Amino acid sequence: MGIDLSIIWFTIIVFATLMYIIMDGFDLGIGILFPFNKDPVERDMMVNTVAPVWDGNETWLILGGAALFGAFPLAYAVITTALAVPLTIMLIGLIFRGVAFEFRFKATEEHRPFWDKAFIGGSFLATFSQGVVLGAVISGFEVTGRTYSGPALAWLTPFSLFCGVGLVLAYALLGSTWLIMKTENELHRKMTALTKPLLLALLVVIAIVSVWTPLLHENILHRWFSLPNLFWFLPVPVLVLAVAWGLLSALKRHAHYTPFLLTLALVFLGFTGLGISIWPNIIPPSITIWEAASPPQSQGFMLVGGLLIIPVILVYTFWSYYVFRGKIKPDEGYH
Repeated sequence: MGIDLSIIWFTIIVFATLMYIIMDGFDLGIGILFPFNKDPVERDMMVNTVAPVWDGNETWLILGGAALFGAFPLAYAVITTALAVPLTIMLIGLIFRGVAFEFRFKATEEHRPFWDKAFIGGSFLATFSQGVVLGAVISGFEVTGRTYSGPALAWLTPFSLFCGVGLVLAYALLGSTWLIMKTENELHRKMTALTKPLLLALLVVIAIVSVWTPLLHENILHRWFSLPNLFWFLPVPVLVLAVAWGLLSALKRHAHYTPFLLTLALVFLGFTGLGISIWPNIIPPSITIWEAASPPQSQGFMLVGGLLIIPVILVYTFWSYYVFRGKIKPDEGYH
């Protein structure tokens, strides 16, 4: 039996996407949490917790997009055509967030509020757009032959917009638990108090999406509740409840690291639920990874480069987080 390069590349794309959601999720979440904290010193501390690593986090977004383009060009063409508007809005949000991140430290006191608003707006815009993209992918695409044939605004549905709200809550939860891990004293207490309502709101959203998705999409209904798929899917909601209970318990005992680790587990479980819903289709509802794949020669050539560059990314990512480990102090930070 030969090596299935399509499965290998699908795994790489899934891994890169998950790494991006986790890593860029908590720094986008910090921008989302800015409106809940007006103290300028604490805002600087919030930003300083991610200052050494935020731009490197977006490496995974670039890797995932490049891998999709090279390994599954049909999927890249359909998805970028169908979702051109939300993807463009996402990029605009990321640009505003990045520019505001740099400029707010250089701005005068008079101009800093503007850059704070740009930081907040860019974070909300990028996150909400990513949630809309996620909802649109779950809903599927109209494809005729090898071309997207649906309307330009097919992504603009109540379900996709609700997924956008859900991702905003998820990233805010990642941001608050990251700050619990990285800060002390008053900011630590504020984030601990904010995390519980964020978690409860996210659980409500997860429950609604879990009911809405199979009701809206008959193919997903069959996939979830047919045997033996039901046995594969059933542990996911049970584990979500167990992780949520553990997170609430960690907040009660004022833990520092456990809330963030459990939030990562919650995100991973949600991502697993998505994978179960669409596998093996890379263009839902019906085009599989093998139908959308590029020639094996192309995938093999790319894999050589991938096996060289991915370990490098992992090493420098680990090293940067290791070097800047520990709590942030008010007098330490980005200049």
